[in-house]
Amino acid sequence: MKKITIKSIQKKKNKLPITCLTSYTKPIAEIVGKHCDIILVGDSLGMVLYGMKTTRDVTLDMMISHAKSVRLGAKNNFIVVDMPYKTYLTKKNAYANARKIIKMTKCDAVKLEGGREIETIIKHLVKKGIPVMGHVGLLPQYTKNFKTRGKGKRERKKILNDAISITKAGVFAIVIECVVENLAKEITKEIAIPTIGIGASRYCDGQVLVIDDMIGLSNFYPKFVKQYSKVRKIVDKSIREYCKDVKTGRFPFKKNIYRS
Repeated sequence: MKKITIKSIQKKKNKLPITCLTSYTKPIAEIVGKHCDIILVGDSLGMVLYGMKTTRDVTLDMMISHAKSVRLGAKNNFIVVDMPYKTYLTKKNAYANARKIIKMTKCDAVKLEGGREIETIIKHLVKKGIPVMGHVGLLPQYTKNFKTRGKGKRERKKILNDAISITKAGVFAIVIECVVENLAKEITKEIAIPTIGIGASRYCDGQVLVIDDMIGLSNFYPKFVKQYSKVRKIVDKSIREYCKDVKTGRFPFKKNIYRS
């Protein structure tokens, strides 16, 4: 596969849909990397892998560790790493943490949640040579209310202005999460960079989902998720058969044994 770049991603705006999925480990990244344009090492790993109630307890070291694993599995894909909660409060600590992520993981960009309030931080990172993906709409790091955004005029205007603001600040693409369809459509038309939707309609330039939700490994199935397989049931069946074979003496069999 040819190396995917910001330029090649942005060329797809209004032309070809951009595909994106989360990955947290090398084996999953190897599979996702064969098909998707972008791999997101999301801080959703806190809830998906560690059983956290929110993403707020995810640490920088956790993100770096998983991003390293993902990069090993996807050499040529464009990999974006979420910056955890409270790791980009100031220009100084945002740059130090973003630089650490890029340097240690060899990934391509970082993602920050927020709008106008982090405009100066985004500008600073971009000026320092750190590629940044934006994230507007529902912001998991900053909310306990996981409901659709953009229904009211005031909130709708804020989200649109946030998207415009961070576009001007220099993000190369924006994730739009859980907003009403016509708002996602308006944002996508208004800005010149790609939008990646999650629960934000088919009008976005691309789509992203949490891999564990999409393949049926998690127990989290919001309306915007389409479950393409039932991995949880497959794993359950495999483990059940394994335990049965061990108990009945059918495993290990002759071909599973080393002989002198």
